[in-house]
Amino acid sequence: MSPPPPPQPPITNAHTTTTLPDLFLKALSICFLFSSSPSCSSKPHILKLPFLTFPSNPRRFLQISTMSLPSQTPKTNLHAFTNPQSLSEWLKPRLPSDSFASWGVKPGTKNVHNLWLELAEGETSLADSTPPIRTVQVLTVKIIDENNRVLIETHQELSDGSLRNRHRPLSEKMKPNEEPESAVHRAVREELGSILNGSVNESIVRIVPGSYRNRVEERNSASYPGLPACYVLHSMDAVVVGLPDGEFCTEELGEEYGDLDETKAVADEAVSVKKHFWKWVSADSIES
Repeated sequence: MSPPPPPQPPITNAHTTTTLPDLFLKALSICFLFSSSPSCSSKPHILKLPFLTFPSNPRRFLQISTMSLPSQTPKTNLHAFTNPQSLSEWLKPRLPSDSFASWGVKPGTKNVHNLWLELAEGETSLADSTPPIRTVQVLTVKIIDENNRVLIETHQELSDGSLRNRHRPLSEKMKPNEEPESAVHRAVREELGSILNGSVNESIVRIVPGSYRNRVEERNSASYPGLPACYVLHSMDAVVVGLPDGEFCTEELGEEYGDLDETKAVADEAVSVKKHFWKWVSADSIES
């Protein structure tokens, strides 16, 4: 009987593509060869692959700490409102209809022309949300005298003849990129300058060193009913020389919304402040 024929090698495809596990095994083999020590040792050799490390817990490998991510803030509305009408059309579907209808009608409120001017001059920004959120930088000047009294504005007389209650220290919206110290002098000049004969300088207005404070308040806007507001409040203490000792009244100096030709016609339709009414009160009656 003739011996059985030798076993034939299995037929393989010469064009078989090397798989990823094969490549991985080859890489391990090469690393093992290069990492093997020529000297013999009775201790088993432990293969170390510093560039191929795998976590014991695969879920943690892809975990991203949320604390390292920047916080999400509402995006500022970038619409270019060419006129108050376009702003009004944008606001109507985003605000309660009864609240929006009261703008400029309810005593003490402002109208859409005021808001458009604030946006045009960079004093206010609107978040593109429903309802929109109005963000404004406000400076508060706590004017004090030698008797430790604080000057507050009791109310304002507006251009439509209505009165708006205030009961707060001198406050003014800040201009874009305006420093608080500069805003103090501008606020005193515009709201108290008529009784100081328009003379406002460092000898008249003395800012108390170290008195700067800031905080953020969120509340509904009294000027624009139904429109939530975020007030970034900057406050400073100051001494103003030459103010009356009792109650007094001042007139607004200068144009509240500037005197540019492109905004002057709109400013004529806006509600503006004509007179300010002031009195001194005890410092203990003012919230810090």
